[in-house]
Amino acid sequence: MQSKEQQEQRTNGPTSRKVLVITYYWPPSGGAGVQRMLKTVKYLRDFGWEPIVFTAQDAAYPVLDASLLHDVPAGQKVLYGPIWEPYELYKRFTGQNKKERVYSGFMDAGARPSLAQRLSVWLRGNLFIPDARALWIRPSVRLLNRWLRDNPVDAILSSGPPHSVHLIARNLKRRHGIPWLADFRDPWTNIDFYDQLMLTGWADRRHKRLEQSVLREADAVDTVSWSWAEDFQRLGRPDVAVITNGFDTADFPPTDAVAPDAAFAICHVGSLNKDRNSPALWESLAELAREDDNFRRDLRLRFIGKTEAATFAQLDTLGLGDNVERVEYVPHAEVVAALGKARVLLLLTNDTPNVMGVVPGKLFEYLAAGRPILAIGAPDGDSARILRETGAGTLCGFQDRAAMKEALRTLYRAYQSGEPLQAGDPTAIQGFTRRGGAGKIAGLLGRIANE
Repeated sequence: MQSKEQQEQRTNGPTSRKVLVITYYWPPSGGAGVQRMLKTVKYLRDFGWEPIVFTAQDAAYPVLDASLLHDVPAGQKVLYGPIWEPYELYKRFTGQNKKERVYSGFMDAGARPSLAQRLSVWLRGNLFIPDARALWIRPSVRLLNRWLRDNPVDAILSSGPPHSVHLIARNLKRRHGIPWLADFRDPWTNIDFYDQLMLTGWADRRHKRLEQSVLREADAVDTVSWSWAEDFQRLGRPDVAVITNGFDTADFPPTDAVAPDAAFAICHVGSLNKDRNSPALWESLAELAREDDNFRRDLRLRFIGKTEAATFAQLDTLGLGDNVERVEYVPHAEVVAALGKARVLLLLTNDTPNVMGVVPGKLFEYLAAGRPILAIGAPDGDSARILRETGAGTLCGFQDRAAMKEALRTLYRAYQSGEPLQAGDPTAIQGFTRRGGAGKIAGLLGRIANE
């Protein structure tokens, strides 16, 4: 049911403006990449914009979650463009099962990628520029050029990665002169795995030229964190807006409506690759388990999502294998329930050069769940900034074992004493809703459309 405020905005606000939203990730895609544009489209009408979505037809998404189709507004116009992706060739080349899904960038989650996998990464970085959806650009531009002749729009919104979507939007802007907002959920050449793509000098220059053309030609640019906005500013775009990710209040029941686990359950949700893995944290947990039999007995480590094998190997070696629960993937609605059950929500950020701006989308859903957050990352980074502003948790440095053990002891004592689980300032947390983010995107669209 809509609030009175939403109903008034639909009634009184302008309703004739249309925006073409170009996004690769769209339901039934699951995972973190789909959430930003799905929730933006869900709420844009509240701010006077009618979205028309353009996405890929039968895309090779890493994970599927049909439950997210329920978030697509009734009557939503969605255009589909045929796409060819190299993943079938990749699976044949590397000997993977045809039914197995491939994660973006061909980045291997195993401890030692094979020669075939390393060669595939080289091909991906040097032939598929800017990404594995590069061959989607030209047919999409042709399709949308024809569509726009009979269906004018007031603005274009592209959301990447994959950054191929920005090149589609750039070409439409050049042809039709339509105001264009480029939304960066992640950096381009500053992405954490850029140096793993084995780029030749030519390919590196090509990536940077394309990135520069998007930053120069877009009428507005936004990204999800303050540090990444500064990175784009250093690349020559002075006016980069920060619109963080957020949580959808409609997805979350009241925090006191979910019964917590009886065990001291520490829950991590989402992908956990080698850059996010935290041996220092696992060692700190193992030390506490050796020091306190009750801690060992009560501890549960729950991993929901794609987790690299090395993490579980380390936990086994440390004697914590029996404390681990593994869930490969569950629908988003079940993830929300799992967050509410946890005693502690674990946030692991990437230990990479761009860590200052890493704010995982899951952080905002952790905030909405109202459970204490234990984060590992940069103490002066943007994730730490949000935790300080909301009072929702503690962030420890990547190697600060003393801080990790102290934070874990404090959380465990609260668990033993039966203290309430509610964490954070509700008023501050409400500053990070998906609807609020959609309103900020609508504000940028309105600005460029009126210029």
